[in-house]
Amino acid sequence: MGQFKPFTLNLKGKLTTFDRPAVMGIVNVTPDSFYEQSRTPDSNSIAERIEKMVSDGADILDIGAYSSRPGASDVSPDEELDRLYRGIEIARKIAPYIPISIDTFRASVARTAIEMGADIVNDISGGDLDPDMFDTVASLHVPYIAMHMRGTPSTMQSLTDYDDRGVTACVLDTLGEKINRLALKGVCDIIVDPGFGFAKTTAQNYELIRNLNVFETLKCPILVGVSRKSMLTRLLNVSATDALPATTALNSFALDRGASILRVHDVREAVQAVTIYTQITNYR
Repeated sequence: MGQFKPFTLNLKGKLTTFDRPAVMGIVNVTPDSFYEQSRTPDSNSIAERIEKMVSDGADILDIGAYSSRPGASDVSPDEELDRLYRGIEIARKIAPYIPISIDTFRASVARTAIEMGADIVNDISGGDLDPDMFDTVASLHVPYIAMHMRGTPSTMQSLTDYDDRGVTACVLDTLGEKINRLALKGVCDIIVDPGFGFAKTTAQNYELIRNLNVFETLKCPILVGVSRKSMLTRLLNVSATDALPATTALNSFALDRGASILRVHDVREAVQAVTIYTQITNYR
């Protein structure tokens, strides 16, 4: 069993303390994300989604404009920024006090998005898809989420062969190496994400979640993103639409294994899971 450890993030000069696991709400300003109900391709749907997440208790909003699902259409940097601008602008009007994370693997997009008003860079490739990302994050002095992935979204599911140490040890080593590189560049606030569903089989995903507490050795907050993913839908033979109960169950397990941040489509249910977890652990 892991144990939640309070953490701080320097958000543009303001030190913010998280004394309980945080809930990060997914805002997909895209027309093609894998979970259809999460798509917000226009201003009205973006505003409605953000208003609900804020009302439900989101601690962070994660805005993404480039779908990482296999087979998704390519998006140019200009189109990605156009979508992000709309999302950031609306989020800042509705909830100027809530940190905004930008889900991008492009350094140039990350820089512009931070200048637009975002606070955190969330990189699904952990710097692998853009060699300028680490230097960019270092120069911006913003928190960075390093996720583990192999290849690209279109090739990742053919890259699930790990060596004899197993998927947990390999992911741990890769993230550890990236933390060292980032630290040498002066990046202080690093969050790690094992990358559930990215270059992992269903069995490997469950091995990772079972061993999640091992990632505490990296001494960074741990982000878990399993919301409505195929590791649930394939196992249960249900659609993403019907995977909320399973998502909540797995998020609860992740909290008991030391998760610091839950990245979710459904904020209300995740906040309830965090509240129950916190109530239980307060009496340990």
